[in-house]
Amino acid sequence: MIRSFDGTAPDVHDDAYVDEAAVVVGDAGLAAGASVWPNATLRGDHGRIEVGRDSNVQDGAVLHEDAVLEPEVTVGHNAIVHAATVAEGALVGMNAVVLDDARVGEEAVVAAGAVVTEGTQVPPRTLVAGVPAEPKTELEDPPTRAAAAHYTALAERYEETSERVE
Repeated sequence: MIRSFDGTAPDVHDDAYVDEAAVVVGDAGLAAGASVWPNATLRGDHGRIEVGRDSNVQDGAVLHEDAVLEPEVTVGHNAIVHAATVAEGALVGMNAVVLDDARVGEEAVVAAGAVVTEGTQVPPRTLVAGVPAEPKTELEDPPTRAAAAHYTALAERYEETSERVE
């Protein structure tokens, strides 16, 4: 569902995919190739939500209050990005949380279930894990951009082949 709030409608590129079971509300922008999957919520009622080119927000994830995903970002199932920035090519794992004023660096990985606390700066190409999230290892060849490319291609298949069955 894509709907306006307080006179502001989402700006969804023609080449972006929003599943009919997702919710995108208010001041939100989705670039070409971006995808938002079932039961994800992007709530632009208290700051702008930006989803960059070829980024994906998977099932059940939530973006709120000035959340920014740069190009080729993956946000895993049931993750939360709240008033934070996830840099190009990074991955936020399933059930992870990235809190206010945090920044996840380029091609970094936030492990499943990790909590990146307010104001934390995750270095580029670093795996962080735990509660609170702490650096575990540097990543020489992170698989993060491949994950983004997979979801961009999958969204294209959904656009071409899926149909509502009553």
